[in-house]
Amino acid sequence: MPNQTIRSFGWPDTHIAETDHWMVLLRPAQPTLGALVLAAKSEATAWGDLPPPAHADLGRAVPAVETMLRSAVGYEKINYLMLMMVDPHVHFHVLPRYPGSREAEGVEVADAGWPGPPALGQAVTPEAVERDRLVARLAAAWPG
Repeated sequence: MPNQTIRSFGWPDTHIAETDHWMVLLRPAQPTLGALVLAAKSEATAWGDLPPPAHADLGRAVPAVETMLRSAVGYEKINYLMLMMVDPHVHFHVLPRYPGSREAEGVEVADAGWPGPPALGQAVTPEAVERDRLVARLAAAWPG
């Protein structure tokens, strides 16, 4: 069973892909189109407590995430935020960044913080049908 943090981000409905040690989920609230959660499958609640293979597996997960988002969203920059205040298990919020807005699968999201810090409080939450389409679009762009 996935850890509580993974479940709190909508698993299994938001599941896009995974590696041996990481799960890629669509972030339910989208401050930018294609915002993700890259969550460790571990029960670790501190970055330093992850087993060494989980750190090494980021070398596989991050390039795949970036390839997927480049194809599906066309970002200009990408931000990885480790904000473990509410959800305790190790995870990153992955935010593709761009000027203006992007649209896919009936969901349009402006990057309200561009070019500064992301505006996490200004997010769009897609309806279930739109969410499912976004998940499928991203999963189809997952390399390999």
